Amino acid sequence: MGEKKIVKRIRVNLDRCNGCRACEMACSSFHARPKYSSINPARSRIRVVTDEINDEYVPIRATDYTKAGCDGRRVYTINGKDYSECSFCGSVCPTRNLFKEPDSGLPLKCDLCESDPPVDEPLCVQACSLDALTYEEVEEEVQDEVKLGGVEIGLKSLVDRYGIQELADAFARMSQKG
Repeated sequence: MGEKKIVKRIRVNLDRCNGCRACEMACSSFHARPKYSSINPARSRIRVVTDEINDEYVPIRATDYTKAGCDGRRVYTINGKDYSECSFCGSVCPTRNLFKEPDSGLPLKCDLCESDPPVDEPLCVQACSLDALTYEEVEEEVQDEVKLGGVEIGLKSLVDRYGIQELADAFARMSQKG
């Protein structure tokens, strides 16, 4: 039996999203360097997957990095609308350019706007005027898991891309330059 802990999550109501992308702008502004200095949705950890012809808008948050893209392209029908499997996937994968830092190509991951001082709710939720995104904290039973931070996620993607030896050699060269 796992322990119980508070799990923070963002609930998405697809019927309320109108594709305004305010969530993307708020997220990219929060994660700008320095904070709030610019708006660049390419750096956002949330993206609205859009099919304007069929009036479909799906806010997706960046999750874990994966070495390979999925091989299935299933279609799901919800309330009479068809959605592709990618519409619901937050993985950073090689088959699409979502959730990659535009300058470095490193993966981005939603951190629920963790900061010091902490924010009451993630900025994407605060920016959503239609309540398509809602923040909740619930108590759940969870199994022990290893949680990677931003640096570890970036290093893992570099190891996956270049190999551990090439990365170790690069660190050695960098440390010699002082």
